[in-house]
Amino acid sequence: MGITIQNLLFLRMQRIGLLILIVFGIISCKEVTEGEVNSVEQSPLSKIKYATGFDIQPIENGSMITIKNAWPGSEETFNYAVINRGASISNLENYDAIVESPIKSIVVTSTTHIPSLDMLGVSNTLIGFPNLDYISSEIIRERIEEGYIKELGKNETINTEVLIELDPDLVIGFAVEGANSTMSTIKKTGIPVLYNADWTENSPLGKAEWIKFFGLLYNKQKEADSIFSMIEENYLKAKEVAQSTEHAPTIISGALYKDVWYMPYGNSWAGEFIKDAHGMYIWGESNGTGSLALNLETVLDQGQQADIWIGPGQYTSMEQLKEAHPIYTRFNAFSTDQVYSFTNKKGSTGGTLYYELGPNRPDIVLKDLIKIFHPGLLPEHELFFFGKLE
Repeated sequence: MGITIQNLLFLRMQRIGLLILIVFGIISCKEVTEGEVNSVEQSPLSKIKYATGFDIQPIENGSMITIKNAWPGSEETFNYAVINRGASISNLENYDAIVESPIKSIVVTSTTHIPSLDMLGVSNTLIGFPNLDYISSEIIRERIEEGYIKELGKNETINTEVLIELDPDLVIGFAVEGANSTMSTIKKTGIPVLYNADWTENSPLGKAEWIKFFGLLYNKQKEADSIFSMIEENYLKAKEVAQSTEHAPTIISGALYKDVWYMPYGNSWAGEFIKDAHGMYIWGESNGTGSLALNLETVLDQGQQADIWIGPGQYTSMEQLKEAHPIYTRFNAFSTDQVYSFTNKKGSTGGTLYYELGPNRPDIVLKDLIKIFHPGLLPEHELFFFGKLE
């Protein structure tokens, strides 16, 4: 006879009671080594240089992560206590969640969270994810095939019964417009829920810096800092090389969707890449969140003569572009075979690699664009995310 959701909730509430006692130092139901107890105290706090959506501060027996921009336009902040495993903490009411570090098991809900687990060497702690087919990581795909990671349905309707049975140490979620109701439901079961807002960052290095968020959870701050420093160094060196050139090719981006041409704003993540690769984005001066929406006449008037077309929607070939709308053939970049996309680079089950790994490896994205904009600058680099449409 299968266990019911009511029984799972009852068991979960028992666990909550024990956790509260542990937090106050009254009892301990786990054997903890001295190294584990002091591990967070012995690791230096990561300094946040580029990311604007989170910060890390020291607190009693651990650290506090503050999420400042959980979704665009959010004025609410979330404070999460990450404490030494087996330690106690006061003022529980000051925190939206309390997590013991290093964590042993985790559920994440965005593919952008996956590369941080891979790079920190903690992929074995992932036990559940919604829409498993979206994951491209070869390490995680192998664990999925071996049955270590459970399918949780969709982000909007996560299978709570399966999640409670998995009993992870925490769930990493995200919210698009206001607090995520599914995350609120999970929190009521006693499982700690932490919002991760990497996707709201406009700076390429700001997105990548969220590896420090995961570094703290696993008590791998030094490793996270080292990985990010390598990415930062690679990115800034590549940017310097690109900026040394005199010529900046003109760039258009996006494609039509129901008679509206959507493209990134100039101050967006994608817009910053174009600028740093020393391309002249036609709409580089535009500011906003989401996507810039223009009519076809405006795009044709201003962008028809652009040298290069980056990211033409989900189209995977020139023939698809032509069949979708004959107007595309009138653009100079189409005529000169200078249309590039990331849509053809997919994982074994169809997930787009760029969406998963790109935010975490902006140095590779930038090198791809430099290779496209200035073919002679990086002779040893081969396109990784992007490819020319056939």
